[in-house]
Amino acid sequence: MSEQEDALQATFFVDSDHEAIRAKASDIAGASKDDVQTAERLFYAVRDGFRYDPYNVATGRKAFKASNILGETATWCVPKSIVLTALARASGIPARLGFADVRNHLTSEKLSETMGSDLFAWHGYSELWLDGRWVKLSTAFNKELCDRFGVKALEFDPVEGALMHPFDQSGRRHMEYVRERGSYLDLPLADIFKTFAEVYPGWQIGPDGEGIRTGAEPASKDERFH
Repeated sequence: MSEQEDALQATFFVDSDHEAIRAKASDIAGASKDDVQTAERLFYAVRDGFRYDPYNVATGRKAFKASNILGETATWCVPKSIVLTALARASGIPARLGFADVRNHLTSEKLSETMGSDLFAWHGYSELWLDGRWVKLSTAFNKELCDRFGVKALEFDPVEGALMHPFDQSGRRHMEYVRERGSYLDLPLADIFKTFAEVYPGWQIGPDGEGIRTGAEPASKDERFH
């Protein structure tokens, strides 16, 4: 199969053949018959349909399946990317997962203490095949959160993509991409957990991808944007 054909196949985590995923994709796409329009609708549905919560990571292996993530209301970048990738495949759009290490220069004191770093290893985004090219799309931060804390919400762009902004609306340095981790057809959970154990020594990483425990409580609505 070609690269694009491979990126249409369901996998363990990106279970795009699941009934719930297929139904959700159809509901979001509506009457759209164009891949770009469909991708745009999927992007905003995932960006704003899940509140960003960097503390909601105490999950086991099965919780990273797209069909299970659909039941969440708040989660972090990697699960949101898994959902967008699955919804795109279910809509007939080749899609894969992309990862990079990013440094957040506006990390809150609480999150910095929890992680012991301002480096977010394996930040997740989706890559969709649109008009003959791979387009990188990050759905991590929902618009409500961005508006509350003066951070620019990422907007869908089928040509340039949508990756984290280097500065916030006040001109303060925000996100810095420091390392590309590559593109994957399915979630490399073992590799992610291995890196987390190295970068965040205070976290408890379960064996064989059985979960993460950060020791932090979920983010409150009024917590300072990280």
